[in-house]
Amino acid sequence: MIALSAAAVVGLAVAALVIIVLLAALRSMVNIVQQGTVGVVKRLGEYRRTHEPGLVLIVPFIDSLQRVDIREIPRPGDRQDVITKDNVVVNVNATIFTQVVVAETALFSIANFDVALDALARTALRSVIGTMTLDQALSERERINTDVQQQMEAVTDKWGIRINRIEILEIAPPPNILQALALEKQADQEKRAKILQSQGQQQSAINVAEGDAQASVRKAQGERQASILRAEGQRQAAILESEGRAQAIETVYAAIKHAEPDPTLVAILQLDALAKFADSDNAKIVVPFESAGLLGAAQTLRSVLANTPTSPGTNANGARSGV
Repeated sequence: MIALSAAAVVGLAVAALVIIVLLAALRSMVNIVQQGTVGVVKRLGEYRRTHEPGLVLIVPFIDSLQRVDIREIPRPGDRQDVITKDNVVVNVNATIFTQVVVAETALFSIANFDVALDALARTALRSVIGTMTLDQALSERERINTDVQQQMEAVTDKWGIRINRIEILEIAPPPNILQALALEKQADQEKRAKILQSQGQQQSAINVAEGDAQASVRKAQGERQASILRAEGQRQAAILESEGRAQAIETVYAAIKHAEPDPTLVAILQLDALAKFADSDNAKIVVPFESAGLLGAAQTLRSVLANTPTSPGTNANGARSGV
């Protein structure tokens, strides 16, 4: 009875062990690969194949499955001190976005690609920033990102890992350098303000001078145009006046010619003209040179008056007598 009990116990133990082995084999044979990862199958330590997400069946105890994340992974780096080209120590912090594109290469070409990527990023940052001055490092972050990415891709391509992008989070100079930069920035701003002010004053003076010059030109053009118009008016007036005089002379001459005046009428007209000269306010009277003609005209007029009967109120000399 005791011997049977021992055999039964052994049988139960063996049965339990077989069940455990079968469960372990079943668990090892049936695998599920999640979306965003791939399964790399190794048989006795040798690469066999790569499975896409889903159900994966392998040979238990012979094959093994290792899952590799193929999603883009941000890898924040630790802060590190970097020396610039002008010997200034800056504290740099960057984030690297990586992605495994060939799973079997990432597993078998590098022992631990996570550690390798972190070390590579540190050396690439030191190398790039070491070729730049402090001002360049602070103002050219895009250039730093591009140069570090190019240096890392030259190495990670053979690892089956792609560097999607690199973002420099912070570049922090020492406090004394920050204070000096602040003073330099303030001085630069004041310099720019003075330059802008002087340029504004210069432009204002130029605008005023140009305005005065244009006003002078406009004024000169206006005066010239006015002089031209005034001269044109005077010329036109002189022409009209001369034409009027010509027409008047022509009319008078035609009338005199048509009337056929005798010497007596001419003498009367000459005496009338002399009377008008005498009535003028001039202090001097200009007597024509032809005095003989005037005397002849006076003699003719006297003879005409002598032949004319006297009126009751006048004497023989033509003087009016008193009543």
